[in-house]
Amino acid sequence: MTSDPVVVIGNFDGVHRGHVALLRTARAAEPDAPLVVVTFWPHPMSVVRPDQTPPLLSTLPHRVELLREAGADDVVVVDFTPEVAGWSPEQFVDTVLRPLHPRRVVVGENFRFGFRAAGTVETLAALGAGDFVVQPVGLVTDGAQPSSSTLVRHAVAEGDFGRVRELSDHPFRFTGVVVQGDQRGRLLGYPTANLLVAPGMAVPADGVYAGWVTRLDQPGADRWPAAISVGSNPTFDGVQRRIESYVLDRDDLELYGVEIAVDFYARVRGQIRFAGMDPLIEQMHHDVEDIRHLLGVL
Repeated sequence: MTSDPVVVIGNFDGVHRGHVALLRTARAAEPDAPLVVVTFWPHPMSVVRPDQTPPLLSTLPHRVELLREAGADDVVVVDFTPEVAGWSPEQFVDTVLRPLHPRRVVVGENFRFGFRAAGTVETLAALGAGDFVVQPVGLVTDGAQPSSSTLVRHAVAEGDFGRVRELSDHPFRFTGVVVQGDQRGRLLGYPTANLLVAPGMAVPADGVYAGWVTRLDQPGADRWPAAISVGSNPTFDGVQRRIESYVLDRDDLELYGVEIAVDFYARVRGQIRFAGMDPLIEQMHHDVEDIRHLLGVL
């Protein structure tokens, strides 16, 4: 680890505009210093109050990727265990921060740390006196509410991806390894790449969406326009919730076992139970045409 960095601490789920503002403030305060981000995995609430754990907006690898895109030179991931949850503010500083030898630590003005969130910005400044400067940063607002992971989660749940981009400056992404489905889409003329809905991850409400699919096993792979279905296929009495993506005009893709990213752009409609295959196929045709217009791929 490079010595004398500027360090930013936070959970950074989803890396929204408020998070990016922290990194930009840190960079502006110490433009010649390495910028190191300290984050936590799993979500602290999953250890402290498991019944209140929020659905996560990003996997850890995607979070690290977004933080690097936002300017981080390095990302330190603290394994948040029950032992870590029990640390005093002093233990946190001695164990996590002092080994990094920071010259400055930048945090949100509402930052809390240590056992039962006993540590405040003032506590951190007192513990760092003589070793590092603590710089609190005010919360970024959209004119009414501070940007927060909670607001992004609500927007994702409602399928409001314009709002997600307003809060995050990037699309909501769901990643996973393509599994074999019922292969019904191929029979319908719309073969899909299927992802299981992972426990604990944020997922849009059931329905049909416009978006993009990218395979992650090939660096620099093309981004494909896609029709995306979230749900359990009620027309066929399905019970397992999945994310199914039809890449427009492609029936030649072999993606089983491949990790892909699904980026959601806009909601097209809610989930419908159809009377049979013919009305479903007709609706899928209309959906695809709507999605072409939304994505500008006519």
